[in-house]
Amino acid sequence: MAGLGTTICVSCGKADRSKASDRTALPERPVSVARAETRAIPRVIHVTGSLAAQEQSMLSAKVAGRLERLDVDIGSVLHRGDVVAQVEPRDYELGLQQAAAALGQARTAMGLPLAGEDDHIELEHVTAVRQARAVLEEAAKNRERIKSLSVSGIASQSEVDSVEAAHTVALMRHETAMEEARGRVATVAQRRAELDLARKRLADASVRAPFDGAVQARPATIGEYLAVGAPIVQVVKTDPLRLRLEVPERECILVRTGQVTRLLIEGDTNIYSGRIARLSPALDEPTRTLRVEADVPRQGSLRPGLFARAEIVVAEHEEALTVPAEAIIAFAGIEKVVAVQEGKALERVVVTGRRGPGWVEIVSGLAGEQPVVLNPHGLRTGQRVLVNGPADKQTRVQQPNPDKASPSR
Repeated sequence: MAGLGTTICVSCGKADRSKASDRTALPERPVSVARAETRAIPRVIHVTGSLAAQEQSMLSAKVAGRLERLDVDIGSVLHRGDVVAQVEPRDYELGLQQAAAALGQARTAMGLPLAGEDDHIELEHVTAVRQARAVLEEAAKNRERIKSLSVSGIASQSEVDSVEAAHTVALMRHETAMEEARGRVATVAQRRAELDLARKRLADASVRAPFDGAVQARPATIGEYLAVGAPIVQVVKTDPLRLRLEVPERECILVRTGQVTRLLIEGDTNIYSGRIARLSPALDEPTRTLRVEADVPRQGSLRPGLFARAEIVVAEHEEALTVPAEAIIAFAGIEKVVAVQEGKALERVVVTGRRGPGWVEIVSGLAGEQPVVLNPHGLRTGQRVLVNGPADKQTRVQQPNPDKASPSR
């Protein structure tokens, strides 16, 4: 009887544990699933940078003088060649008149008209040279005549010596006249250069815009005496803008000129785009980054000095495995998806990559186009699931449009 009692008690214990286990088993849960799918999405590099002016120049005085006019202020729009400032020109006008008078004097001394732009003249046509040439020719004829008479015994030796000396003197005078003529030609060239310099100084009294742009700063004031090189206004060209980016060393080999870049500005929801225009020939050694510049058309709220978050599109279409965004769960920095295998939930730790509207790239942790649970919060590995309809008939995320993908904020 005792043995029988023990057997009954043991049997009762096993039945109680079995019933307790059944009560603690997780219930089957209905879920919605979607298959992970491979799609072509843009490959981008996320970088940060800042906007800068395309051109920037501090206009300064090339000649000294009192500032007579300054018709621009901060924000004034300028076109190339517009007069920005004017130094008092009277001193330079008088200098121009003086240089013109000196040139006329030099031209007259050389036998040229008082005014004119052509300073060329043959040396034999200079008045002093022609006069010396005539004297030389007369001395030569006298020498020949006296030599002939000397042969006939009519002219004495002293007369021959006299005409020889006269011919020598005439020849030397002719050479002197030629040298003086060359000196006068050089003087005319010098006076012409001085006149051109005087004209340039007068022109430099007017400060002009070197390119289309706008005034960023105006440190000078009307009536102020300006030394040579004194700053007057700072002009910037802001269309297009330069987007300066720093690309990390591990990704710089993917960057090429002509690639599209998209950027976001703090406080602005618009997405702006440009193209890579310039690459630095070398990396910056302290930061191990490559300086990249893109040209961005001036529009909206874009202006030099703004900080920008940007992405460089290095490949327009690249295959990647993606899942719907609602299939991702994250806890303590770990991201997971819940796959369905043999009717049971199976957690998988994944590494995510690019993101778009409604989709997330799976870099690793999920193989092939497996079905994953949407909104899997509360599911545990091994828990049985009831799929609401075939996995391949679930609503899928639309193919992303590369032109509408926005940089991550």
